[in-house]
Amino acid sequence: MKRLRAALAAVALTTATLAALPAALPPPAAALPAAAAAARPAAATDWSTAVVDSTMARYTPSTIGGWSYPVGLYLYGQYLTYRRTHDPRYLTYIKNYVDRFVKSDGSIDQSFNSLDSMQAGRLLVILHHETGQDRYRKAAKKIRDRLNTYPRTSDGGFWHADTSSRAHQLWADGVYMVNPFLVEYGKEFGDSAYTDDEAAKQLYVYGSHLQVANGLLKHAYDESMTASWADPQTGLAPEHWCRAVGWYAMAIVNVLDAIPANQARRPQLLSIFRKLAAGLEKYQDPATGRWFQVMDKGDRSDDWTETSCSSMFTYALSRGVQQGYLDPHYAAVAHRGYQGVLAKLSVGSDGRTDLADISVGTNVGDYAYYIARDRATNDFHGLGAFLIMNEQLRGD
Repeated sequence: MKRLRAALAAVALTTATLAALPAALPPPAAALPAAAAAARPAAATDWSTAVVDSTMARYTPSTIGGWSYPVGLYLYGQYLTYRRTHDPRYLTYIKNYVDRFVKSDGSIDQSFNSLDSMQAGRLLVILHHETGQDRYRKAAKKIRDRLNTYPRTSDGGFWHADTSSRAHQLWADGVYMVNPFLVEYGKEFGDSAYTDDEAAKQLYVYGSHLQVANGLLKHAYDESMTASWADPQTGLAPEHWCRAVGWYAMAIVNVLDAIPANQARRPQLLSIFRKLAAGLEKYQDPATGRWFQVMDKGDRSDDWTETSCSSMFTYALSRGVQQGYLDPHYAAVAHRGYQGVLAKLSVGSDGRTDLADISVGTNVGDYAYYIARDRATNDFHGLGAFLIMNEQLRGD
């Protein structure tokens, strides 16, 4: 803890370390000109800190849940908020959560037999970066080493999980569960020659199977074409489930941000991303700025706009424009998305934030299955995506 306190103090005093942060993290925003800063409302709500403070009030690091990707996603969003605010409570909370699972010798009681189980590994890289403690490197290396023997499709795509029920399957969700971790791990531990190439390959393989003519991605693909949901000719799932597409959108931005400009697959990834962006613009709800749970069927009366994917798309489009991956006109699409998500945020009588209409965790299914999923409030999928989006678009 002495080292953590020293690190916290150093971060509070200087921003010099920001340049060395993990590769997929966006750089800090440039300072506003004085006139622009003066024109901003003095009492504008910081919705990131409001959401983080509300969530920390609801859960301790011990009660927030087990080792899982929804908690990992939320805490990554909390870390982005910490990077801007330097509030030491935010980082300490993340450390106390992770230390439930990582022992002092770096061992971690996880088998990493699914991509989902790897997502929270981003927190291991973050904590090594912030504290220098070697146990986080050792725990993160267990994920990196697991990939050496992890099962793949014939063209190299990681199976969604190493189980018979997920064998030979690529789910769009999976690219976010492992590839941002990979590129951040590579930068932190000097392994980028492997990690950048692997992450770019995974995004390409998944995209080549899942993306269809309208630019959107199907939820999943089964190489064996034996899953109950798989089209017998294509192996594709029947629907475009919005959060699956959202995971892919965020992952491709993170990987493009991390890999070198001359990386061989970069042109292929940019092509996939630009086709996806066109599809996102086409299927954005003109009335709300959000996106539908089943993305291309918003004209059906029972379809509904979903908050987590709307945050993910808003982030990806905004970041894509900022980095020059997308045409500047997509900034307006992102702005509409941002305002649409903010409309789902409210403050309760207890003074805590509430974020509504977040789909709970979901398997691959048909239209009726997705539409019937519970529409939760303050589900971690939505809170994490909101924080990532809000740190990108604050004040937009």
